[in-house]
Amino acid sequence: MIERFRFGTPIETCAVVEQLPVTEGMLPFFEISSKNGITEFVYKLADKDIVYGLGEQVRGINKRGWCYVSSNSDNPHHQEDTRSLYGSHNFMIVSGRELFGVFFDYAGKVTFDVGYTNRDILCIMPEDLNLDVYVITGESEKDIVKQFRKLIGRSYIAPKWAFGYGQSRWGYKDAKDIRQVAEEYRKRNIPLDSIYMDIDYMERYKDFTIDEEAFPEFEDFCAEMKAQGIHLVPIIDAGVKIEEGYDVYEEGVKNDYFCKDAKGKDFVGAVWPGRVHFPDFLKSETRNWFGQKYKFLLDKGIDGFWNDMNEPAIFYTEERLASVMERISELSKENLDVNSYFEFTGLVAGIGNNVGDYETFFHDMEGKKVPHSKVHNLYGYNMTKAAGEAFEMLSPDKRILMFSRSSYIGAHRYGGIWQGDNKSWWSHLLMNLQMMPSLNMAGFLYTGADVGGFGSDVTEDLMLRWLQLAVFTPLMRNHSCRGTREQELYRFDNCDDCKKMIEIRYGLVPYLYSEYMKAVLSDEMMFRPLSFDFPTDADARGVEDQLLLGNELMIAPVYTPNATGRYVYLPEEMMCVRMRSLDDYETNTLAAGHHFVKAELNELVFFIRNGKAIPVGKTAMNTKKLDAATLMLLGFEGAEYDLYEDDGYTKKYDRSARVREIRR
Repeated sequence: MIERFRFGTPIETCAVVEQLPVTEGMLPFFEISSKNGITEFVYKLADKDIVYGLGEQVRGINKRGWCYVSSNSDNPHHQEDTRSLYGSHNFMIVSGRELFGVFFDYAGKVTFDVGYTNRDILCIMPEDLNLDVYVITGESEKDIVKQFRKLIGRSYIAPKWAFGYGQSRWGYKDAKDIRQVAEEYRKRNIPLDSIYMDIDYMERYKDFTIDEEAFPEFEDFCAEMKAQGIHLVPIIDAGVKIEEGYDVYEEGVKNDYFCKDAKGKDFVGAVWPGRVHFPDFLKSETRNWFGQKYKFLLDKGIDGFWNDMNEPAIFYTEERLASVMERISELSKENLDVNSYFEFTGLVAGIGNNVGDYETFFHDMEGKKVPHSKVHNLYGYNMTKAAGEAFEMLSPDKRILMFSRSSYIGAHRYGGIWQGDNKSWWSHLLMNLQMMPSLNMAGFLYTGADVGGFGSDVTEDLMLRWLQLAVFTPLMRNHSCRGTREQELYRFDNCDDCKKMIEIRYGLVPYLYSEYMKAVLSDEMMFRPLSFDFPTDADARGVEDQLLLGNELMIAPVYTPNATGRYVYLPEEMMCVRMRSLDDYETNTLAAGHHFVKAELNELVFFIRNGKAIPVGKTAMNTKKLDAATLMLLGFEGAEYDLYEDDGYTKKYDRSARVREIRR
């Protein structure tokens, strides 16, 4: 059961698709109080209560013990003490003495103190009291998630080719670089479905342009890559370069499509191209205009995009830059002692993504002037919505790949997300795993992290271990930052081991795609904590580094360096699969309980649940060449599997899809 409680006059977020009546009376479970002008929603946690959810956040599956802040942030250096990441997903489930879910539908900043100040207190603090709160009760965690997912609408469905392996790097500066990447993968027979184009493909970092010197005859180049089974996926950024003669800029100014400053002029910030205006995506006319701009690239053969820098990231504003430079000039004449030195470094560090700048520009929401700070978390969501709505008009029958960096619940209907600019750290490999179920709870099923890490220098063992997790995530993209170690798989001495992991991925695509589509169409989770399926198992409730995948698998990747295995908890008898390639694997059945499971660096180890089996196919150079007729079942004797199939490219997934029963 879902109840909706309204406080004040909320800003419409469009997160939900079912408009429930407002429930009169007291909000259940929570006590509401005010402290220092801040309203607090307080719940007393029992000793063994677990708190799940909050989507894209740091720390574990159980969110207890830390303070999280919903305020979309461009933070590539996030670590254990970070409080905000790129998305805000204000849905959580409290499980223990009582069982309920709660969604705070609020466009501004919300603080979730989940037993941080006081271990036994969950305290939720929005910046003001204008919001809708949805309380969900049900028979189980899975039941609550299913109700919530129905409330917020069906998740985005990606094309099947987007389940293939993708290679990306900030630094592919021209067509020659991309051709070389494709050639090196093809030369080694490593499967590849997509190559991503970062900001270098643009003409001086201007959206919806192509650098014709670096990428001449771009339409022919797209066709050339597609003939090799490779989809090019360009980046689109939020900021529009201020430049006379640039059509996107001039149209935006002429038609009043940009955010305004306090004086009513187009707000000026700065990102990659320098001075930019930011489209007012909360204005429907702006969304319609900006979304139609994707046609420029669609017409050239592009069928996938990633939206970036849409928190929005702001390198500086002119006013802040001027004031900082003035103060630095003053400090340069002084003897910098401990206080003035840290003031100096703080001034420089505080120029970019300064939350104070959110008060200096405004949106037009149905004729009402709203400061960005009040709707900050909706910005990236509405950029993705602009694209998604446009694709429905421009390409109504074809699936277009779309995923974003910034998001709010509701964006899941228009695209997926990747988990932001991570690092080549073992801790971020574990974080990748732990985010999967909480993102699924919030409706984001097409997701994954930058394999190997975006920033820092990856090691060969970290890349292999990350591949062994990413084999199972819907989005499998190897992406890295300019200036870091190049991490295309062919650059490693153990390239053959990496290749085998990619081949295994393609052998598992029939299962992964099937489970993804089943989860989308039934409003369920593809990735779940063990406790969701084994709620009375005390050991399962404490597991933070294993996940159930679909109805048949459990994954328990290695996430520490120099390991030859790891401890695993099995809540039931399971089959352990140790796979070195699609043709070289062994299985053995393990009893329920705790085990140390060996996993050499070149071995993918996973578990098939009791009485279950999964379809495994042969590899192929891309998803289009996968042969569904060659599937075998891997798992327990006598098990069956219902395979979901559709054409993978059109939107006929409700009408032409079929379930094919496979028997072992």
